[in-house]
Amino acid sequence: TTAELLLELVSVEYHETIMARSGTSAEVARRQVMEVAPNGYLAVVEGAIPVGDDGVYCTVGGRAFSDVVREVCGGSAATIAVGSCAFDGGAPAAGGGLTGSVGVEQVVPDVSLVNLPGCPVNVENLAATIVHYLTFKTLPATDARHRPLFAYGGLLHNQCERRAHFEFGEFVQAWGDEGSQKGWCLYKMGCKGPETFANCPTARYAGGISWPVKAGHGCIGCTMAGFWDQMSPVYGRLPSPLPFAPQVSADQLGIALVGGVAALTVAHGTASAVRLHRRGVEERRAARLAEVGIDEGDTGAAEATEALEAIEAADEGDVDAGGAGASDEDAAEAATSDEASGPPTAATPPAPVTEIVDGAADAEGGAR
Repeated sequence: TTAELLLELVSVEYHETIMARSGTSAEVARRQVMEVAPNGYLAVVEGAIPVGDDGVYCTVGGRAFSDVVREVCGGSAATIAVGSCAFDGGAPAAGGGLTGSVGVEQVVPDVSLVNLPGCPVNVENLAATIVHYLTFKTLPATDARHRPLFAYGGLLHNQCERRAHFEFGEFVQAWGDEGSQKGWCLYKMGCKGPETFANCPTARYAGGISWPVKAGHGCIGCTMAGFWDQMSPVYGRLPSPLPFAPQVSADQLGIALVGGVAALTVAHGTASAVRLHRRGVEERRAARLAEVGIDEGDTGAAEATEALEAIEAADEGDVDAGGAGASDEDAAEAATSDEASGPPTAATPPAPVTEIVDGAADAEGGAR
């Protein structure tokens, strides 16, 4: 469990909230960890990191938080950014915030990093990430935004216990209506499940008891980048990807784009085949001209074409002459064969043919 992990398997040496030390003593504890275990500790960072105005909007022990993050994470074996704020700045970075808040990745881009976004982060995912590192001595596989695939590799919508209602078109239309009481799908109430990647439906919160959708509130997409801006309004559907065609959904647009790419692929293949055929024709033409010592670049295309036509006409004449010669030879061979066989013999006269017309004709012929 998370409690066993924190109390029995790992040693939490520095945490402003739960550590007994405070003030200068707490800062000494942090430096001691870095000295005793260089590149041998896990750094867990929570909260947005203001970098505007030299980081004065958040200081720890009189130092800018951004400087502390660079120092601690730079000397760690691995860094884990927990929560949406540590992921990409979260709420302080939304809507053009004045603090210039960013996530851990923007401050220390070269460290070994895992991002665990969520508002709040699911502690089960944090515990699983630490256990994976302790077991395999490496961080779990991640996506392009450094989010572990075991937690953020699947679409939340596909794991939701209300997915069946979505398929049957059973939606909550207003808070407190019949569909709401029966646990129908919250898509029309602004649920961002179809656009969000997370394991909230399976990991859940509060020891696996519940999560927002089970409790009757739609997903707000808090595991996605810039969700405060990108997933708003919370209780409304996201705008159409095509402002001039609001009835077109993202799925429909995706299908159309896939079809377009397929058509372009076929067109590209056809054009490539034509281009290869044309190149072959040009290569054969150049080779044929080279046989008779003609350079098309020097003589010009028109003269080269005339030369090729003359060559082809000469080739056809050779073929006709060759055929006639073969006929004469065949005739001579046939004559020689006849002489060898001797003079022809007389033809054997044909046997008489008797035609019977009828009995009367035979009798008359016999009388004559």
